[in-house]
Amino acid sequence: MTPQPPPPPPTPASWAWAVFDDHHILRAGAGGLADRATGRKATIDDPVRVASVTKLHVALGVMRLVEQGRLDLDRDVSDYLGWRLRNPAFPDAPITLRLLLSHRSSLTDAADYVLPLGTTVEAHVRDPKAWDAVHAPGTYFRYTNLNFPIVATAMERVTGERFDRLMRRLVLAPLGISGCMNWSGCSTATLARAVVLYAPDGKAVKDDLRGAPPPCLVYAPADGSCDLEAYRLGTNGGLFSPQGGLRISMADLAKVGGLLLRRGRLADGRRFLAEASIAEMEHLHWRHDGANGETEEGFYCGYGLATQTTAQCSTDDLFGDRRPRTGHAGDAYGVRSGLWIDPATGRGIAFFATGLGDSPPKGRSSYRAVEEWLAANLRR
Repeated sequence: MTPQPPPPPPTPASWAWAVFDDHHILRAGAGGLADRATGRKATIDDPVRVASVTKLHVALGVMRLVEQGRLDLDRDVSDYLGWRLRNPAFPDAPITLRLLLSHRSSLTDAADYVLPLGTTVEAHVRDPKAWDAVHAPGTYFRYTNLNFPIVATAMERVTGERFDRLMRRLVLAPLGISGCMNWSGCSTATLARAVVLYAPDGKAVKDDLRGAPPPCLVYAPADGSCDLEAYRLGTNGGLFSPQGGLRISMADLAKVGGLLLRRGRLADGRRFLAEASIAEMEHLHWRHDGANGETEEGFYCGYGLATQTTAQCSTDDLFGDRRPRTGHAGDAYGVRSGLWIDPATGRGIAFFATGLGDSPPKGRSSYRAVEEWLAANLRR
């Protein structure tokens, strides 16, 4: 194996990566400090907030509920929410889970997507800024975090379970994953291994837990209160950050990649999802044609159900070989993360780097140089 060169500047606070096949981690690496205060080194077993890689996991949960007959990708999601979800500019156009998961719902993040305790999704989307007044649902791609609080709210409504617990039951526990949503349900041992997220100046900005769960597991209201017992199920699925709040190690993220490579089978051969459900997630529900969506400077060129596909245009080739991989990228709080599989070779990679700030240097593609540096381990 070719030795890994040093990371591009700025040097991450911590990083880890794991290359895997359908059953095993084949090789891995890590560097930097997961916790600078204690000097604890980063490893592939340390849980980190993987940002939007979370969305792919939410889609896995949705597809399990679809297979159980509790959700339908093409039914008006209003039927699940118990209230009418409509773009005011297009009141006759229904919005479905398929449109929400593929970022074609006509929702935007202009009204924000952080929904504190005490807020409801229904009230939040009354803000006209939450909507694209020009493009009807189903006609235009715009990457929108707000789609996922609505998806999570629908999941709560049809199951009667709080989203964090539902994700544990539907996705994390069956895969043997020790991670959790917003630290809810994580063990003491897992909390002790948390990767602290730092700003470039060294200040801790997230998950400086010091071995204990955060005082409030969700976004608290302005008065600082945090009474989760008062939360009414099915009113605010955004509490546990379905758009980005999963904490998971790279060793565990490799298990998710293995599931995708096995086309929905667990490691012991039992079915987690039908192969057709995995294919539905990966199918390109949107592909950029020059006018049908926002690519964010060529970062998004092909998208499925909470699943990205690389190498769909000249700018989104993370791996630099023009071969498509499927998975998802993450970016928040100075973290860059990714889970990518290559079904043609039966291999994939999970990675993260922290302490990068909002705009680390770009690489040769629309991805950042540090992401390309980490992704290159798949081909070494």
